Amino acid sequence: MTDTTALYVYALVPDRPGAADGVTGLDGRPLRLVAVAGTGVAALVHDGEPEPFQGGDEQVRRWVEEQSHAVTTVWERTGSALPMTFNVLVADEPPPGNGPGPGRGAEQRLTDWITSRASSLTNRLQELAGRCELRVEITLDRPAAPTTTPAQGTAATSATETRSPGMLRLLGKQREQQARNAAGELADTLHARVRHRLLSVAEDLRDRAPTQRPSDETHVLSAALLVRHEDVDAVGTVLSRTRAEQPACRVRFLGPWPPYSFADTEHRFQSDEVAGEPSGRAPR
Repeated sequence: MTDTTALYVYALVPDRPGAADGVTGLDGRPLRLVAVAGTGVAALVHDGEPEPFQGGDEQVRRWVEEQSHAVTTVWERTGSALPMTFNVLVADEPPPGNGPGPGRGAEQRLTDWITSRASSLTNRLQELAGRCELRVEITLDRPAAPTTTPAQGTAATSATETRSPGMLRLLGKQREQQARNAAGELADTLHARVRHRLLSVAEDLRDRAPTQRPSDETHVLSAALLVRHEDVDAVGTVLSRTRAEQPACRVRFLGPWPPYSFADTEHRFQSDEVAGEPSGRAPR
């Protein structure tokens, strides 16, 4: 045990002695593993004060990247991980009201929490062993997406040659709306098709909120995939096939990463067990 007043928790991992050797976390803090006897589980932590990390956007982004790098390094060494969100701290327990002696220390609280959930945590770490997370986002480039047949396009061009400027603006807005509608219908079709294909090679798929995109793109799919390492190329094949079938598709494919999106709430510390509220920001 240490005399530290808090532990910043990065992830829960299989207990592999030496897996954190030489790894640093936020602001270069050295990391260590807190092994929990009888569970096969260890917590990746740094020792610190019971104060959450707070700063400007750029500074927080840097901390998040440092946390991500640390978790990824230890995940690669241990083969599995349940990553925590940013700013998860376990503090010393305050002394009881009028009782004798201090409350539990941070490390004892952490080991007690893990021990009480050992079966669930161990099972989930085993389920995630050899798996990684991939992020996929697909959109449609509306200007490049099919909206009319060649004959329709020719007729529309001829009709506009004799229109007034006001009518041309109205027709332009109508065509823009038609393009949006056509892209939306195509996106719905592609969503169902690609989702089915991805689930044929991924073990799990979780929808994510779309990232910010150019105004001329239509959202198709944004998802996190849980994939065996040996199936990463198969996901790439699915996406390449989708792009070949519909050249207007724009595909963003990121990873492999530790399974951030698949460490469920039950495997993370609850708010009454941390010092300060977690920010809720995942490192990825």
